[in-house]
Amino acid sequence: MSDRQRNILIVDDDPKHLQTTREILELEGYAVTVHDTPFRTTEIVNKTRPDLVLLDVNMPALSGDRLCSLIRSNGTHAGVPILFYSSNDEESLRASVSRYGASGYVCKGDIAGLRRRVAQVLAA
Repeated sequence: MSDRQRNILIVDDDPKHLQTTREILELEGYAVTVHDTPFRTTEIVNKTRPDLVLLDVNMPALSGDRLCSLIRSNGTHAGVPILFYSSNDEESLRASVSRYGASGYVCKGDIAGLRRRVAQVLAA
């Protein structure tokens, strides 16, 4: 495995979750970019070339699951791992992962699960 620091893009319209998640992942040694709106996310993915996108599902105007489809449709970054990050129930998250082609999901508030799932996806 490379010694290169792994880059994570977090997209979440909730400033508290955005900051808390950023701090958790930075403490794990990741370089983190945050974006507080779904708009222009594909542009930021192109610019920052993240190793993982952590995507809130419940955002106004453009939901995270639909945004996942837009990122997947961009040939350049279609393969970037995307984890849904949400307070939704696990059954609906599993359905969204299957329907929109995400790499998995993490429930908000599950800090141990966040750390574990991010590490698993980045190790794959």
